[in-house]
Amino acid sequence: MISIILGLIFIGFTVFAVLPSCPLAWGAEVIAFLKGCAPVLSAFIGLICLFIGAADIKDKKEAKKEDTSSDN
Repeated sequence: MISIILGLIFIGFTVFAVLPSCPLAWGAEVIAFLKGCAPVLSAFIGLICLFIGAADIKDKKEAKKEDTSSDN
C-alpha cells in the first residue's frame, strides 16, 4: 500500500515540476534530457534485441538437434 502512495506522490511531483505554469517549470530540462538519452537508450535496446535474437537462434538449433536425436 505504501508503494502505491509513494508512486502517486512521485507522479504528482513529476507533473507539477514539468508543467510550465508551475514555479519549477522543468519542462525544457526534461525535454533536453530525453533528447540526450534517446540515442543511448536506443543503442542499449538494440543490443538487448541482438542478444535475445542470438539466444533465440541458438535455442532453435538446440531444439532441432534434440528433435532429430530423439527420432532415432
